[in-house]
Amino acid sequence: MAKKRSGGGLTGTQQAAKFLGVSVLSGAVLAGIALPAAGALGLAAKGTVEGFDEIPANLKTPPLSQRTTILDSKGGLIATVYSRDRKVVPLEKISPYMQKAIVAIEDARFYEHGAIDLKGVLRAINKNAQSGGVSEGASTLTQQYVKNVFVEEAGDDPEKVAQATQQTIGRKVRELKYAIQVEEELGKKKILENYLNITFFGQQAYGIEAASQRYFSKPAAKLSLGEAAMMAGLVQSPSRFDPINDLEEATKRRNIVLQRMADVGDISQAEFDKAKATPIKLKVKTPRNGCITAVDGAGFFCDYVRKTILSDPVFGKTAEERQKLWNLGGLTVRTTLDPKAQAAANEAAVAKVNKDDGVATAVVQVQPGTGRILSMSQSRPYGLDQKQHQTTLNLAVGSKMGGTTYGFPVGSTFKPITAAAALEKGLSPATSYDTPWKISMKESDYTRCDGKPSGYADWSVQNELESEKGAYDMTSALGKSINTYFAKLEQAAGLCETLTMAKKVGYERELGKSIRQSPSATLGSLESTPLDMANVYATFANRGIYCAPVIIDSIKAANGDKLNVPQTKCTRAMSDRTADTINQMLKGVVEDGTGTRAGLSDRDNAGKTGTTEGRKDAWFVGYTPNLSTAVWVGDDVGKRDEMFDITIGGVYYDKVCGGCLPGPIWRIAMTGALGSDAPSFVPVKVPRAEKPKPKEKPEEDGKPRDRDRDEDDKPAGQPTDPFPGITLPDLTGGDAGRGNGGRGNR
Repeated sequence: MAKKRSGGGLTGTQQAAKFLGVSVLSGAVLAGIALPAAGALGLAAKGTVEGFDEIPANLKTPPLSQRTTILDSKGGLIATVYSRDRKVVPLEKISPYMQKAIVAIEDARFYEHGAIDLKGVLRAINKNAQSGGVSEGASTLTQQYVKNVFVEEAGDDPEKVAQATQQTIGRKVRELKYAIQVEEELGKKKILENYLNITFFGQQAYGIEAASQRYFSKPAAKLSLGEAAMMAGLVQSPSRFDPINDLEEATKRRNIVLQRMADVGDISQAEFDKAKATPIKLKVKTPRNGCITAVDGAGFFCDYVRKTILSDPVFGKTAEERQKLWNLGGLTVRTTLDPKAQAAANEAAVAKVNKDDGVATAVVQVQPGTGRILSMSQSRPYGLDQKQHQTTLNLAVGSKMGGTTYGFPVGSTFKPITAAAALEKGLSPATSYDTPWKISMKESDYTRCDGKPSGYADWSVQNELESEKGAYDMTSALGKSINTYFAKLEQAAGLCETLTMAKKVGYERELGKSIRQSPSATLGSLESTPLDMANVYATFANRGIYCAPVIIDSIKAANGDKLNVPQTKCTRAMSDRTADTINQMLKGVVEDGTGTRAGLSDRDNAGKTGTTEGRKDAWFVGYTPNLSTAVWVGDDVGKRDEMFDITIGGVYYDKVCGGCLPGPIWRIAMTGALGSDAPSFVPVKVPRAEKPKPKEKPEEDGKPRDRDRDEDDKPAGQPTDPFPGITLPDLTGGDAGRGNGGRGNR
């Protein structure tokens, strides 16, 4: 009886003898080169016996790279992504013909021998001796499986692949050692299952399930005898026997496999004859991989999901861990995407801006109270073909998540943040300033959060039109986007308090940049992203509670385990009274202010227009109590051209404004995304300034209209006194501007 070590197993001497014997028998045949068997002895004598009983866990259950499926919130498919197109299936879901075919052609004595086929070794030695070279190897199916595991682990790293496949005695001895242990621990059926799931079958297909779908558009369980024989024949040389590129060569190889199956008794002569006479009939399914295949223009949404998994620590402490999780795949990712909202956003993004226009648009929607990103689309399609005007630059987000460096200046869409800061400080909406068309403010009158003045220069601020002068309260100043009013209001509210409010409602800058503490912030001189601005306005809709954006509902791993996913964090940014007041004031913007073209007639809605210096960016950000949408239009190719005298979507614009292009786009997106549920804002009475007494001799404004003014921004028939209770100039709309501290920023 063999002596055992304490605790079971062979003694060290017996292990060495066993391993040396294996090495001698394998010799150079297993390495595929003509070397004497003694060449393996030295390798086995030192450094290879210790740990002989240890087997890497990956050999038992190899972590095979598989397809990741990305779903919308309803379970519909968005896209399938993978570094290896593979779907692991159990042996019972693989055609018996396939199981027999692969064994017959690769290792006919698979069920009769152990890890090493001694008869095969001797046969190969004899054949190689007769030929004077190496015409036959003797690797068993188990040994091939072990090699494939190491190749799979190497991934797409050329160096690691070379190491895993190098033709050396050392590598073959290591594989041989592991093959013996795999045979003992897994058993034949599990080895066959793992082998069929790991093997490369050509045409980017890894594993029998993916290959069966690729060549025949059917699951591996339904492969016929002839189909299985063809598939088994691919393993030796997937490129040489590829039926798509060379059907004749593939047919010859298939017939060799069929003959081998008949020789070993797996099929009858009649089955062989019938299968051989049947032509190969392919039904090729073109691989669809990556976010470029996403439905309804959701490629950018899909890529944001990928970026989230690669960047959020919840998926791994290091970038390497997160990358490994993504590459391994096999995930089922249920996202927050609402298919109805995404279809509406995609329709809106391309409705008024063409993919080949000089400017682009981005549309993003979030759900107030949850932070759930419901849609993300833009006018340029997702992809790498620049000739087709495709791009992978996500205009809705910042650089960390695949977007622009800092985002874009937001123009007057920032002004409600200043108003919220003022209300939180105790200022009344009735606060009125008698403002001229143009004013000069001292930067030293604005205090940074460190208690120091923001600067010492003079800050010149002017309105869109010279006629925009007189008394305005907060409601009318928001409705008509009066720059000089907000310069004064920011001073009263406090620069630090205004920027602190901005941070509370989610106004961020990319690359870790803090918000620049400049008075011009109230006019939207600082950059942010459409996603962040949608969340800012969702905070108003959610009665003052900010919820960080999230895009993933759940993730299930290949083995069925549920993974942790990022959760939204909600914090109160302002009182509900402040938010309710902002909502009422911003309703005026879409009812009779600069955003009338965007307004929805069937439900409560609110929003704000914004246009930046030189009309390089045009915005509309608006919301209902249950949906917030941000729309940006601008130059996305780096030149940042001004949008004057420009044709967009086949329509000529002498100048682009937030109300005349982003506004209508917003309306399309909102109309398509919203359902029949139409909740209302909480009604509050907003105090207004008292109407001043009229002057004895009203001044006549005979000055010409400013070039920046868009006369079409206000519809015909608009009441001349849209804000009762206060005297206002006779305005006709417009939200454009020039200069962070100059005219416009409406």
